[in-house]
Amino acid sequence: MTDMENEWDKLLHIKTTGRDDTISDLVRYPYEPTDYSVLEQLAGSGYINKSNTVVDYGCGKGRVSFFLSSQTKCHTIGIEYNPRLYQRACSNQETAPRGNRVTLLETDATDFVVPEKVDRCFFFNPFSVEILRTVLENLQKSCQASPREILLIFYYPSPSYTEYLASVSHLTLIDTIDCRPKGKYKDKREKLMIFRLDATTN
Repeated sequence: MTDMENEWDKLLHIKTTGRDDTISDLVRYPYEPTDYSVLEQLAGSGYINKSNTVVDYGCGKGRVSFFLSSQTKCHTIGIEYNPRLYQRACSNQETAPRGNRVTLLETDATDFVVPEKVDRCFFFNPFSVEILRTVLENLQKSCQASPREILLIFYYPSPSYTEYLASVSHLTLIDTIDCRPKGKYKDKREKLMIFRLDATTN
């Protein structure tokens, strides 16, 4: 754990460090917090601002939601199916400075009905491609019902995610943000991939 991880948690009055694999399985993966250095890059990218509503699929303890709502003033919706992690996120909401801009839901991602205000989504490999397929179908239905620009942000995408996303006709890759610390390591997965969701398929 780096000093930055501790410092940001203190600044945001939350506790989000530590991996948690309780009730994870072959289709729903363990919680691992996104590095704050990555979230800083995302917040500074210009893709999220106070007019946006971001869904964090598999929000865990809520780090992404609380950080983005604090730094960009956006609204966020954290989706979490693990009751233990959901309760941790709720505890953090009580102390977070902009906790009122965060909505937390204890539900399965496939059951989440996407509100028309949602226009940004964040994924850090929260579940299998099979679940992702259903989630994207739900997002597309919402976009068809209420046409708008929806951006999907994938951090550290797994090979199965990368392969699947490249095959989806209604997704367009618009940007890739390299998140590798300079001179430290060369992990090519250390990136943010940003896709635009089109309402119709080809």
